[in-house]
Amino acid sequence: MGTGEGTMPKKDRFDSEGCATTMKAVVTMGNGGYEQLAYRDVPVPEPGDGELLLQVLAAGVNNTEINTRLGWYSSAVTAGTEALTSEERDAAKTKADGGWNEATPFPFIQGTDCCGRVVAAGPGADGSTLGSRVLVRPCIRPFGFDSMENIWMASDFDGAFAQFVKIDAREVFPVDCDWSDAELGTIPCAYGTAENMLHRAKVSQGEHVLVAGASGGVGSAVVQLAKRRGARVAAIAGEGKMTQVRSIGADRVIARGDDLVAALGEEAVDVVVDNVAGPAFPGMLKVLKRGGRYASSGAIAGPLVTLDMRDFYLKDLTLIGCTAWDEPVFPNLISYIEKGEIRPLLAKAFPLEQIVEAQKEFTEKKHVGKFVLIPPPLEASQLGLISR
Repeated sequence: MGTGEGTMPKKDRFDSEGCATTMKAVVTMGNGGYEQLAYRDVPVPEPGDGELLLQVLAAGVNNTEINTRLGWYSSAVTAGTEALTSEERDAAKTKADGGWNEATPFPFIQGTDCCGRVVAAGPGADGSTLGSRVLVRPCIRPFGFDSMENIWMASDFDGAFAQFVKIDAREVFPVDCDWSDAELGTIPCAYGTAENMLHRAKVSQGEHVLVAGASGGVGSAVVQLAKRRGARVAAIAGEGKMTQVRSIGADRVIARGDDLVAALGEEAVDVVVDNVAGPAFPGMLKVLKRGGRYASSGAIAGPLVTLDMRDFYLKDLTLIGCTAWDEPVFPNLISYIEKGEIRPLLAKAFPLEQIVEAQKEFTEKKHVGKFVLIPPPLEASQLGLISR
C-alpha cells in the first residue's frame, strides 16, 4: 500500500487545532539536545477522576529533566551528565531504558517541581483546596507505601513546564508561608530527595554527616536538613562556592577533588549522603565508620564506580538506594517550611519560554541552590478555567 491512501499520520496529542482553550507549555519531543524543547500552545489538561487542575506558579529546574532528555538513565550510558558523548547519546536513543521506568513517554511535558494554585477539581476529587497555594509531591507510590513501585511526575507523565498541570489530589499539599512562588518552586524534588535520604539513613542528633555536591539543589538541601536534625555536617563543594555552603550551615567545607581520607581521616563519619558518585566514591566508603550508612539518589559525576568489597563487608556498611520517597517525607517538608526551620536557596528565576537559556546556565554549575521557571500570566480566555 502506498504512503498516502489508507494510512493516517499519528495524531500529536498536543495538537491544539480546534481546541477552545490552550496554554503555553514546553514539550520535550524526544531524546536529544535543546532542539527537542518546543515552547508552544497545547490543550489545557482536563482533570479526571480524583484529580485536581493547578495553575503552575513556578517550576524548578533539575538534573533529572536534562538527564531524561539526554537518555542518561539508559544502560548504554557510562559517563556523568557533563561528560556524555555523542556516541552514548545516540546509543541511548536505540534502547527503551532511558527513563526512570524504562521508556520515556515522548512527546511529553517535563517539570518535576510545582508550586501552583488549585483552580478546578475533577469528579470525586476533594475540592477543599480550591484556591489554595500548594506544592505537588512528584514521587507517587501507586500501590501504596508498602510497595517500592513508584512513578514520577515529569518522568512518567506530564509535569509542570506549562501554565497548567493536572495531578492526583492526594499528591497536593497546601502550604501556608510568606515565601514567594519562585522560592516555593525550589522545594519539591531537591528537598524531598534530600529529606528522603536522611530519613532512610536515620540521621540523628550528634552524628557526623558527609554531604557530596553540597552546592547543588539536592546537596544544599541536605546540608540544611541534616543541620535541622542536629547533625554535624562536612560538605564537599567547588572552591568558588565554599563560602556560600558554609553560610547555609556546613560545619566544615572540603574542596571538591581534595583527598577525603587526608581531610577527614579513615572511619570519621557516620553517614555519607551522595548524589554525585563518580571517581570520589571509593574515598567516601573509606571515611565511613564501621556500621556507617551510605545513601545515594544519583550519580551526576558518573554511574559506574569502583567498589572495594572489603570496605563494604569488613566495615559492616549499609548502602541505601533512595528513589521512592517514604510516606512521612513530604508532609515533614511542609511542616518545616511553615515552622521556618528551613529556607529556600533560589539562585535565579527565568520566564518559562527561556528554558533553553536556563538549562544551559544550569549545566555550567556556577550557581548555588536552584533555578526556577515562571510561566506567563493567564490570558482572559483562560480565566474561565478557574472555579469560583
